[in-house]
Amino acid sequence: MDRYQYLLLMGACLAITLPLEWVFGARVWRRPRRLLRAVIPAVAVFYAWDVVAIERDHWMFDSAYVTGWVLPLGVPLEELVFFAVIPVCALLSFESCANLLEPGRRAAIPWWSWWEQRRSEPARV
Repeated sequence: MDRYQYLLLMGACLAITLPLEWVFGARVWRRPRRLLRAVIPAVAVFYAWDVVAIERDHWMFDSAYVTGWVLPLGVPLEELVFFAVIPVCALLSFESCANLLEPGRRAAIPWWSWWEQRRSEPARV
């Protein structure tokens, strides 16, 4: 059972934050392309970081607490799961808070919208 504790913890993190999708209208899972664009870069960077750290013996993993399933370049499965699950939970929490603080908000505002809004305003002299 100890070997699966970490994966169970990641499952619990998802289970606890999943209701945010419906209760507070997070709309994270309903926009899969956007979710992947947010999560894949984080997974890639942290996976590479893990590879380097493992190679340099900066850290290691206790075989009593990992499943033993090792991904390419010596990274335990649990690390990849962590790198995917935690950003998803963070996005669910962030979008829920944004919806609570800004009632009526339905979708995230693109970062460039401030520029478009400013260009459409009449010039002030």
